[in-house]
Amino acid sequence: MTKQKPPRVTGFAHLLAAATYSAGGLKRLWREAAFRQEVLGGALALIVLALAGASLPQVLGFVILWLILATVETLNTALEVLVDQASPGWSEFARDAKDLGSLAVAFMIGANGVYVVWVLLG
Repeated sequence: MTKQKPPRVTGFAHLLAAATYSAGGLKRLWREAAFRQEVLGGALALIVLALAGASLPQVLGFVILWLILATVETLNTALEVLVDQASPGWSEFARDAKDLGSLAVAFMIGANGVYVVWVLLG
């Protein structure tokens, strides 16, 4: 049986509802080992940048780049949840969708790594 869609809220109540939805998303994302590893990697990279004497704009650049990584990981997780629902068994489209989402995350991890190396060598 399908649940009834909740009524639409507006104004300040919408802001509170959106914050609740985002908190729920973060709670779900935290269950992903890959995200927890990315959080650890980001924290370690920040420590390395701080110890290397990176400037505030360089650190902020890394934080922005890491937030983009976290965004891509969030979308990849959402994609995986949808694919698992649409195709509970093995299928080529499911494999392709998950592989492409994983590749997007790998590209962002690479971009984060290149940035850190660039700051350290610069």
